[in-house]
Amino acid sequence: MLDKKKAYFQKSFMVIISFMAVIGCLASAGLYKGGQWLIAYSISAGENQLITKNIDLGLFVVKELLTNFYTLVLPSLLAVFIVLGFLTWLVLRISMGSVFKDIEPDEKTVAPKKGGKDFIDQRIAQDRKRRLFLHTLSVLQRDGRLLDFFDEDLNAYEDEQIGAAVRSIQEDCKKAVKKYIDPRPIIAKEEGARVTIEAGFDLDSIKLIGNVTGEPPFEGNLKHPGWKAGKKEIPKLSDIQDSCVIIPAEVEIN
Repeated sequence: MLDKKKAYFQKSFMVIISFMAVIGCLASAGLYKGGQWLIAYSISAGENQLITKNIDLGLFVVKELLTNFYTLVLPSLLAVFIVLGFLTWLVLRISMGSVFKDIEPDEKTVAPKKGGKDFIDQRIAQDRKRRLFLHTLSVLQRDGRLLDFFDEDLNAYEDEQIGAAVRSIQEDCKKAVKKYIDPRPIIAKEEGARVTIEAGFDLDSIKLIGNVTGEPPFEGNLKHPGWKAGKKEIPKLSDIQDSCVIIPAEVEIN
């Protein structure tokens, strides 16, 4: 609304000033033609001494005005009409300002209130994002006890014991990842293999490193085959309200 109000006043100012300038030019032209007619008439009536005596003073003034018409009369008339136009625009601005004020929406009633429901919705959205971030860890902990393994002090165990525990955890976590994600290599070749990257390759799937110059096709050694999800199945989120809880503690009651 404020932009429309400003545009309206700017446009009205240009229209009013232009209109008054045109009126000033027309008035000046009429005055100039009238002065010329008056001089011509006074010459034709020169034999009438009474008429000549009465208009001598006025005729002198008219001649002076016509002599200085373009340097004095025309600029003065234009200035007067432009000032009148400016005053007219000011009156219009003051009168229309109250009209715009009446139709402007009340920002206090239209603008949504911050806090309350909006704050709660924002907080819920943030908590959900945090839950989604920790969701994968909760699944790997639930199915493979991955966090328990990371938290364990391996210095207290022999290498054989560690190997057996890692094998069990790796199998359980692999099953969970396979169930929900089913990761597959982007380039199905062994690391170190020689590969050719053709033109039009997917920039999201393949990252070129090293001395990359010129145009494809490129040839290089495969540093890592990459991974992509074969499935997009998302396990159901738990009903935990605290977004910081990865997985709840379990207490068996006897």
